[in-house]
Amino acid sequence: MSTMRDRFIQTLNFQSASPPFVRNFGAWEETQALWREQGWDGRPLDEVFGTDSLPRVEVYYGPAPDFTHTVISEDEATRTYINHEGILMREFKQHRDTSMPQFIRFPVVDEATFSTIEAERLGLQADVRFTPQWAAGVQALRDTDMPRQCWADRWGGFFGPLRNLMGVENLCLAFYDQPKLVERMMTQRADSIIAITERILQHTDFETFWFWEDMAYNAGPLVDPRMFRRFALPHYRRVCDWLRTQGIKHIWLDSDGDITDLIPVWLDAGITGLWPFEVAAGMDVLAVRRKYGHDLAMGGGIDKRTVAIGGDVMRREVDRVMPLVEDGGYLPELDHTAPPDISWQNYSDYMHYLLHRLGRG
Repeated sequence: MSTMRDRFIQTLNFQSASPPFVRNFGAWEETQALWREQGWDGRPLDEVFGTDSLPRVEVYYGPAPDFTHTVISEDEATRTYINHEGILMREFKQHRDTSMPQFIRFPVVDEATFSTIEAERLGLQADVRFTPQWAAGVQALRDTDMPRQCWADRWGGFFGPLRNLMGVENLCLAFYDQPKLVERMMTQRADSIIAITERILQHTDFETFWFWEDMAYNAGPLVDPRMFRRFALPHYRRVCDWLRTQGIKHIWLDSDGDITDLIPVWLDAGITGLWPFEVAAGMDVLAVRRKYGHDLAMGGGIDKRTVAIGGDVMRREVDRVMPLVEDGGYLPELDHTAPPDISWQNYSDYMHYLLHRLGRG
C-alpha cells in the first residue's frame, strides 16, 4: 500500500497517485478565530478532513538572534514597533491579517549597515538556530510516513529577503544605484541557504526545498525580469545545483501576484514547482500547464473567492482544475491561505467537494 510520502512523490513526478495527495494549507489567524465561533473545534484541519500532511523541518533562515521586539509608540488603534527582523513598522492592533502594516525603516541602507547585520545575524549561528527541541522534532517526523519540506520562508530567495532588509522601493533603486550591494546580498543569501540547509540535512532528509520571493503583484513583477535574471540567475543555479548534489530534486518557489514573466527565469534556474497561482492576479494553472507542460509542477490555483461565495460557483471552480489532477504534477489547493471572508461552513463544503472529486470522500 502506498504511503503518504509515496503518493506525494508520485504526484511531483507526474505519476498517478491513488488516492491523490491533497493537503490543507491553512487559514489566517483571524479566519481561525471566526471559524471557532462558527463551529470548528480547533483540531488540525488534516485531522478534521482526513487530508495529507506536508510538515516543515527547517530552522529559521532569517536574522538570528532576532532583533529585540521594541514598542516605540502606540495609540488606541495602532502600534509602532521594531519587529524581530529589525524593521520599524506601524500596524493596526486589530485585523492584522487583513491589513498591511506601514513600513517606516529597514535595517539596511548601504554596505556598512549590511556588513553589521551580516556579521551579527545572517550566518550559520548554529547555537541559535539549531536547538535541541528542533532536533527532537525533526527526528520524530523521520519515523512517520509523511513527506517533509524545507521551506526557507521569508529568507530563502534573492528578492524577497533583500526586500526584508531594504524595503521594496529602496531595493528597486539599489539595483541601479548600489548594484555591488545587491550582488553582495545575493551572494550572502546563497552562501547561508547552502550552509544552513547542509546543517539541516545532518539531522533529517526531506522531499522538497522551497524558496520564497513574493516579488509580484496583480500587474506583474516588482522588478524587470530581465534585470532580475541578470542578477539572480547565477545564485539560484548555485543553490539548485547544490541541492541536487544532496539528492533533492523537487525545488519549489512561493510568490504571490502575476508571475507570468518570472516563470522562465525560475525554470532556467532549475526550480521545478511554483505556488500559489493567485487567480485574482490573472494566474491560470490550466494555461500555465498548456504552456510549460511537465516542465513545471504546480500547487494552488483554486480561486479562494469562489469558496467565499460557495455553492455551484465553488463547485465549478473545483471542477475546473480536475484535469490537472489527472495529468499529475499538481497539488489542488486554494490560491493562498484562507481569508476570513470564507466561513467555516463554506470551507467545509469546499473540502468535502474537493475530496469527493478526488475520490477520497
